[in-house]
Amino acid sequence: MSALDGLAGQPVIVGSGLAGLLTALELAPRRCVLVTRAPLGAEGSSGWAQGGIAVAVAEDDSPALHLADTLAAGDGLCDAAVAARITAAGPAVIDILVRHGVRFDRAPDGKLAVGLEAAHARRRIVHAAGDATGAEIVRALRAAVLACPSVTVLEHTRLSSLLTEAGFPGARIVGVVLEQDGRRAALATGQVVLATGGLGALFRDTTNPMGATGSGLAAAARAGARLGDLEFVQFHPTALAVPGSVADAPLRLVSEAVRGEGATLIDETGARFMESELAPRDVVSRAVWRHLGAGHAVFLDARTALGDRFERRFPGIAARCRERGIDPATMPIPVRPAAHYHMGGLMVDADGRSSVPGLYACGEVACTGLHGANRLASNSLLEAAVGAVAVAAAIGREVAREASAELPAGVPPAARPSTLALVRQTMAYAAGVLRDQAGLEAAVGTLAPLADADDAALIGLLLCLSALDRRESRGGHYRTDHPGRAANAVRTTITLGEARARLLRPELRLAS
Repeated sequence: MSALDGLAGQPVIVGSGLAGLLTALELAPRRCVLVTRAPLGAEGSSGWAQGGIAVAVAEDDSPALHLADTLAAGDGLCDAAVAARITAAGPAVIDILVRHGVRFDRAPDGKLAVGLEAAHARRRIVHAAGDATGAEIVRALRAAVLACPSVTVLEHTRLSSLLTEAGFPGARIVGVVLEQDGRRAALATGQVVLATGGLGALFRDTTNPMGATGSGLAAAARAGARLGDLEFVQFHPTALAVPGSVADAPLRLVSEAVRGEGATLIDETGARFMESELAPRDVVSRAVWRHLGAGHAVFLDARTALGDRFERRFPGIAARCRERGIDPATMPIPVRPAAHYHMGGLMVDADGRSSVPGLYACGEVACTGLHGANRLASNSLLEAAVGAVAVAAAIGREVAREASAELPAGVPPAARPSTLALVRQTMAYAAGVLRDQAGLEAAVGTLAPLADADDAALIGLLLCLSALDRRESRGGHYRTDHPGRAANAVRTTITLGEARARLLRPELRLAS
């Protein structure tokens, strides 16, 4: 692959959402390679983020209050030290994003405008273009990357696999296998940054891009990395649910900020069925799911709270509603839960380092310990930005490694064609808003035979195994057969090797 000529030894960043773009910019003037499956900045979830970035900048707010809300939402499983560090870093990363050209909304006095979202005790959601924060961030960072001479961008290129020293799982990274236009080639590097996003597209109903299938997690798992908190998937309670929504396309999101402005959830009779629409997302999602399961329709009603102001405050959402024949100023919006954010991922330390030397991660693919069992709304872009700055700083402190002469001979064979449709159906049934042992074990039985050759099946399998281990209900993980909370809950972790050993256990009646 001629595009790789002269790039050996440079850090390789995989993914072009906020985390990947900002890592590349913060590495400058050190040269690096940014790999993206789509046109730069076009496919990731970052550009779809509506609400904004949670940052304590208002006069009545503080990082300590932001931390308290984060820990409460995380339901006992946040790493408190990590959460304190990231929430405290919020104002600084806003300054960094502004320096790179992001235009945040401002109040008449010139200060940052802030909105309110569920489970926040203060108005602290810094936003841009009303409900198009992610799009504005990606616009600015994309332009900055294209103007940055130290970044080589490889578009329409995907990470096929990570190469480790002598091919041993868990050994130091020595290279990557990249695929472009059906051609595959190895590139020597001692530093790889995964910024590949989440896994929402493993579920039938999702607000994520259809490329969000956990591919980065799968590459990390096959390289021997330790993953954590995989069972915690946040389902957004208000995805736009209208006739014509199909299982092979993402659902449009109706931001939590709409409820922050006073919109309420009602059914077909016009009655509210929740005491507080600003409860944590897992609580709202289960209430909506159960109401739908009881035969009701569910709507988000902003007619009284916003009315004619809806389009000014949420122009993007208003446009998407009108595409479906809904005027949110005069009509309630039909909604249903959809997979939205993954709290788990590749376990990393404060510098974004994984358990595999040379492998880093930031953004949704990483598991920092910030979110615990349930992400506080709009903490994801904050975590991605803070993580990107930390990873770039950590790599900057390292001495550049020479291109390795130990790349394996030949290129590993490509995986067989994806079984994504089967995985999505399986995950929707077994690992959705409500879970139980029978469904999870059935999913393991379906996915295990496919996992060696299929990345989507592998990540679905590891998630279901983690969900089986958590015999309680907490945050984004709800077991109908274990509805209570365990007294001494701990975080779950898993490696591919541990999963293979577990599949030999007699209670699963499976072979590796």
